[in-house]
Amino acid sequence: MTSPTITLRDVPPRVSWALEQAGVHPLLARLFAARGVRSPEELDDGLGRLLAPGDLHCADRAAVLLADTIAAGKRICIVADYDCDGATACAVALRGLALLGAKPGTLGYVVPDRAVHGYGLTPAIVDLALAKKPDLLLTVDNGIASLAGVTHARDKGLAVLVTDHHLPALVGDVVTLPDADVIVNPNQPDCHFESKNLAGVGVIFYVLLALRGEQRRRGVFTPENQPRLDALLDLVALGTVADVVKLDANNRRLVAQGLKRIRQGKMQPGVAALFAAAGRDVRRASAFDFGFALGPRINAAGRLSDMTLGIECLLTDDANRAGELAKMLDTINRERREVEAGMREQAESLLEMLMPEGDPPPALAIFDPDFHEGVVGIVASRLKDRVHRPTFVFALGQDGLLKGSGRSIPGFHLRDALDLVSKRHPGVLVKFGGHAMAAGCTVAEEDFDTFDEAFQRVAHEWLDAATLSRKLLSDGPLGVEYFNPETVLSLDAQVWGQAFEPPLFSDEVEVVSQRLVGEKHLKLTVRHQGTVRDAIWFGHSEPVGERVTLAYRLSVDEYNGRQRVQMIVEAAG
Repeated sequence: MTSPTITLRDVPPRVSWALEQAGVHPLLARLFAARGVRSPEELDDGLGRLLAPGDLHCADRAAVLLADTIAAGKRICIVADYDCDGATACAVALRGLALLGAKPGTLGYVVPDRAVHGYGLTPAIVDLALAKKPDLLLTVDNGIASLAGVTHARDKGLAVLVTDHHLPALVGDVVTLPDADVIVNPNQPDCHFESKNLAGVGVIFYVLLALRGEQRRRGVFTPENQPRLDALLDLVALGTVADVVKLDANNRRLVAQGLKRIRQGKMQPGVAALFAAAGRDVRRASAFDFGFALGPRINAAGRLSDMTLGIECLLTDDANRAGELAKMLDTINRERREVEAGMREQAESLLEMLMPEGDPPPALAIFDPDFHEGVVGIVASRLKDRVHRPTFVFALGQDGLLKGSGRSIPGFHLRDALDLVSKRHPGVLVKFGGHAMAAGCTVAEEDFDTFDEAFQRVAHEWLDAATLSRKLLSDGPLGVEYFNPETVLSLDAQVWGQAFEPPLFSDEVEVVSQRLVGEKHLKLTVRHQGTVRDAIWFGHSEPVGERVTLAYRLSVDEYNGRQRVQMIVEAAG
C-alpha cells in the first residue's frame, strides 16, 4: 500500500466554539466542526427534522399511483437489486405497503441473479415478473437507466413506478429517462430535493411517507391511527450505511433513528438474527456494524448465491426462521471471504507485473479467467486502497462477456471516465453505468486490451500528482484525558460513515517495543504523552522507527472483564 501523507483537518474555531456553547461535548464539537457541521440544528436527529416527503420530486404522484393501486386491490411486484441497499429497500417496500393496506396476496417481488440477468429492470426481469401477474411494477434501487426494460413492461400493459437513486442514462450526451408512469429519484432532472445522497432504501421510505400522507387526505387513516413507519427505520439505516452513500445531515438522521430503535431492541427479527450471527451486541449497535458486519452478510448472498435469501431474512417475522437464514448468510459470507482472498492473491500477482519498478500506472484494469463475477467489486476496492489508483477488476460472465466493477479515488469521476472511453472507442463498452466513486461495465474479451489502454489514457489526462498522492485526513492530537472507555463509547454512539468519516487522531509517539502477531499484524507498545499504551496495526508487518507519528483510531480491548483503550493504527508518517 502506498504510504499516505497525514494531513490535519481544518477546524473552524468559531464553529467549534458555537457547538460547545450549545452543549456539545468539546471533543465532539471539534470533530463535527471539522466535518462541515455549522450549526447545532444539524445535529438534531429527531424525526421532525427529516426533509419533507413533499420536497422529493414526484413523490406525490407516486403516492397517488400507489394509493389507487391499493384501493383497487391490484397486484404490485417489487423489482429489487441484488445488494444490501436493494434487499433492504425491497423489505421496506413490502412491509410498508402491507402496513398501508395492501391486501395479502397482492404483493410479490423478483430480484435479478447477478450472473444470469445482470443489473436492473431488464426485459428478461420484466418477463420473470409477469409470472406473478402484476398490475404495477415498482422498482427499488434500480430502474432509472432501464430504458428497454421499462418500455417492455409498458408494452405488456403494466404500470411502472421507478424509485431509484442512481444517475440517469446518457444517450449520446443527453440525459434520458425511462418511459415510466412515475419516477422518484433525487438525482433526476428537475428534482430539487436537498439531499441528493438518499440510498435506494431511503427513496422508497420517502415514497411510503408520501403514500401515508395521501391516504390521510383520502380519509383512509387519521394522524391518530396511521401506521408507524418508523418501525422500518432499522432497515433504512442498514441499507443506507451499507450502500456507502454520503452521510449528509438527512441521512445521518435516518441512520441515527434506526440505531436508536435497534439499541432499544426494536428491530425486524432478521436484523436481530444478523447481529447474533455476526457476534455483535445490539445494545451497542453502530454504523460500523451495518457496514462491516450485517451488510457484508446480506451482500454475500447476491455475490455468490441468491439475494432471495437476504430478502427473506429481512421479511420473516419468525425469529427461528430468521436465525436459520442469518446462519446461511453467515456461511455464504465465509465462503465469500475465501473466494476474495484467492482472487486478491491472484490480482496482486498481476499487479506486481504491472509495477516492475514499484510505481503503479495511473489506472488499473485487471482480468483473470478464474475470477468470480460476484466478488470483483470487493477486490477492486482492496486494490484501489492499496495503490491509490482508479481500479477495474473483470471476470468472465456466463454470457461470455467480461463483467467489470470499478472503484475510484477522489478527483476521478469513474462513470464520466467510462463515458469518455465509450465516445472515443464506440462499441468497446457493451454497457456501463455508475457514479463518481463506483461503476460497472461490460466488454468483450477481445476488447479488454483496448479498454485498458483507453481507461489508462483518460486517467493519465485527468490525474495530476496531487490527486495521485494518498492523503489521510487526521483530527490531530488527542489529549490524555480522552483515553478512556467512556470516550470510546461516546464516539461509537455517533453516526460516522461516508463523507462523515469516523475520528482519526495523530500523535508523535516513542516506540517502546514492537512484534508481529498472527504473522501479519504489528503489535506495538508506545509512549504517548508520557503514558505507555498498546497499539496494533492490522495487516502491516514492516517495523516502524523509534519515534514516529501514528494515525490511529480508538478501541476498547476487553480481556478477563478488564477494559483497556488501545490505538488501532491506520498509518505512520
